[in-house]
Amino acid sequence: MDEPVAVTPTSLREGFAGQRMFVVPGPTVRAALARPITSHLMVTDAGFFPHASRHGRARARGADQHILLVCTGGTGTCRTPDGLFHVRQGDAVLLPARVAHEYSASDEDPWTLWWMHVVGTDAAELVRATHASAGGPVTHLRDPAPVASLLSQVIDALDASTVAGQIRAAGAAWNAITQIIATGRRPRGPSLSPVELVLEHLRATTPHRTSVESLAAMVGLSASQLGALFRQQVGVPPLRYQSDLRMARARELLDSTDLAVSAVAQSTGYDDPLYFSRQFTRTHGLSPSAYRSRAQ
Repeated sequence: MDEPVAVTPTSLREGFAGQRMFVVPGPTVRAALARPITSHLMVTDAGFFPHASRHGRARARGADQHILLVCTGGTGTCRTPDGLFHVRQGDAVLLPARVAHEYSASDEDPWTLWWMHVVGTDAAELVRATHASAGGPVTHLRDPAPVASLLSQVIDALDASTVAGQIRAAGAAWNAITQIIATGRRPRGPSLSPVELVLEHLRATTPHRTSVESLAAMVGLSASQLGALFRQQVGVPPLRYQSDLRMARARELLDSTDLAVSAVAQSTGYDDPLYFSRQFTRTHGLSPSAYRSRAQ
């Protein structure tokens, strides 16, 4: 089959309700592997599959990339030359490139997966270190949400369709794998609550907007459960909290920089400056320009 000629990631959202998936075309991957930073670790594919009923893959010769799967809900199985493994909530599976494997969601309680494929000069060593730490391809994470949050950042970065986005994706991918290496199967201290984990993710990813469904999947809850807990503990719904974070960043930029209002809008995640101005005025009672020129 001929290589695709597009140079931007392909965004696929069909298959599982709420899924996200990005595939970086071959020419873009080859160009990234020739650059200093992304030559070490490059994300070629990444995605989020919620409640992935009948999801599975069987590769007799393995894949050309190393594959990370992180299960934040439900169950499934994975078979490698090391044996058959049951995958449960909190498990991370790292499959080396060109090694036979198969995996599938359970019929009774299909898994929710965050996943990515990586290549690069350092990728194989990261996989070996992870297997050595965990004693095999499956690592149990007491709190999978931080790693899921990093994979969400990978997807957001690839969505930017820029070299800078590829670099951000590589950094988040490196962080995700090294967190798994550091965790291994060793006990950890007290876990953060689901709401605390979501707050950490939202603060780390401002100004990107993350759906309530994706946030809930990171912490193993339903969207309604997370929404109720979040309102109870924070006082506002998750989407309102995200909006407040973006507005706080907007105030900071208006107070401390000379950026045009349109640039402030872009920097805080609003593609439409007019919509940003309306939201800012509704929140603060002043337009962005009036806020900046107010008496200090």
